[in-house]
Amino acid sequence: MSVTLLAGSATASVAVTAENDPATSLPAAAAPAAPAGAPVENLIVGYKSSASEASSNSAAADDAAAKGKKAGKKAKFDRRLGTGAALVNLGGSVAPADAAGVMDQFRADPDVAYVEPDTRAYAMAVTPNDTEYAKQWDLFEPTAGMNVPAAWDKTTGSGVTVAVIDTGYVAHSDVAPNVVAGYDFISTSSEARDGNGRDANPADEGDWNATDGECGVGSKASTSSWHGTHVAGTIAAATNNSKGVAGIAYGAKIQPVRVLGKCGGATSDIVDAITWASGGTVSGVPANATPAKVINMSLGGSGTCGTSYQNAINAAVARGTTVVVAAGNSNANASGFSPASCNNVINVASTNRAGDRSYYSNFGTIIDIAAPGGETRRATDTPGTVTTPENAILSTLNAGTTTPGAESYKPYQGTSMAAPHIAGLAALMKSAKASLTPAQIEAAIKANARPLAGTCTGGCGAGLADATATVNAVTSTPTTPSFENTADFAIGDNATVESPITVSGVTGNAPAALKVGVNIAHTYIGDLKVDLVAPDGSVYTVHNRAGGSTDNINQTYTVNASSEAANGTWKLRVNDNAGGDTGKIDSWSLGF
Repeated sequence: MSVTLLAGSATASVAVTAENDPATSLPAAAAPAAPAGAPVENLIVGYKSSASEASSNSAAADDAAAKGKKAGKKAKFDRRLGTGAALVNLGGSVAPADAAGVMDQFRADPDVAYVEPDTRAYAMAVTPNDTEYAKQWDLFEPTAGMNVPAAWDKTTGSGVTVAVIDTGYVAHSDVAPNVVAGYDFISTSSEARDGNGRDANPADEGDWNATDGECGVGSKASTSSWHGTHVAGTIAAATNNSKGVAGIAYGAKIQPVRVLGKCGGATSDIVDAITWASGGTVSGVPANATPAKVINMSLGGSGTCGTSYQNAINAAVARGTTVVVAAGNSNANASGFSPASCNNVINVASTNRAGDRSYYSNFGTIIDIAAPGGETRRATDTPGTVTTPENAILSTLNAGTTTPGAESYKPYQGTSMAAPHIAGLAALMKSAKASLTPAQIEAAIKANARPLAGTCTGGCGAGLADATATVNAVTSTPTTPSFENTADFAIGDNATVESPITVSGVTGNAPAALKVGVNIAHTYIGDLKVDLVAPDGSVYTVHNRAGGSTDNINQTYTVNASSEAANGTWKLRVNDNAGGDTGKIDSWSLGF
């Protein structure tokens, strides 16, 4: 099967200006400390443990007053800090030189371990000075932006590699500082356009088609998209470098993995790319020295998820890699597209600047989350026209129509643009809390989404992703323990099968709202009875021959298991009660 990129039609170029708004031109490094010469209101005094002032507030108060008097200034004990140090008030804002006189009195006392001014700290989320940042509504606008800037107070994605499985990478100075070694997985030299098959150079050689029909019946001639570079810029363009755009996880690294060339890309190449990018072994390919913790796949084709895709994704997730995919651009149910219909992925729909589902975005119950993908034209505008480029997603690109030319910036629309927003968010989360599993990352993104400002016919998952709310949630609350079994268990006619999960390290009993995620591939789910079996053998039925002729179960159930010990072996038991339809337990999970 061949797959293609999931950006919308190419759009008109947007010129890069050299304007530099003084209000937004401070680099982040300029913000953390008070300006030189700032007034001082308080001192923090640490006494040696042997001193009476270390434990007695009255002694500390007397000492502060005496030392202030010697310096010719007021000094009053205010309160005891959690560390045991004393906070000394100077009676209002005083000049640094006057504060220094009081500090000298404390420093001269052998009972004082240290004294320092009570300085101020500031949020690090200074508006980036990238010249095109004001056009990146998708990051910051309250209506339909992803609320990214405040998340930068806590994380920028440092230490995380994001693999962009796409057309490769065309050199761009706004992405280059964050690029690590990738690989070219295109097997056929004519499609790769580099004169050979697979190699260690993931350079994008262009994916243009010279004539109509060149890539099959109905295909059209087109220029090169430089799609992978656009995706990479959204995720991790260099930021605060006084040029271009800002990346969502600008502290992360991009690993370009080339699978799409002339006429798209083959499933076999993409499957190997998923395996390699996540740290797996691919015959004939050197080991990946910097395995990715996040994979972005802004690509897809028609048809439901095949076994090859699913096995590669399951293995990547088992290695700890979060896999993000685009839902597709056919204004149809995403269940008919792959890899969007695969399990164990974060499936991303696209929204526009008004907060509606983008007119082209796929939809459905298998969508996990929505993110900005933009619209270069309205749904009622003539297809192929560009009427609203300011409402699309601006990112890094190249001006070459076939082979590489000058670097540029350009707005694109598509679920291809929405997916890297979520990949960037996943990188922020993983950087902020390295212990997060792919399941926990997906759950947190969904749990902290906000309702769309507009409408979404057909289903857009949990809503619009909110970067700041999600990062705050995972850094301020304990991680919910989760366990998963991704091995396949065949379900035969009139047969019963069980898939086990062994839980350990969880204190006490299971919760009253135990989350049981079930992914079963099976035609006619009315045949099935699905039970959760606790370690002591207690049975909790979550699905009992409902759904009639509907295919597949992909649902999270809530079970009151508060009477059960959490640790031990839990089982998902599936009983097929009729002939004629078979399937498998694809995966299931427990969230405590």
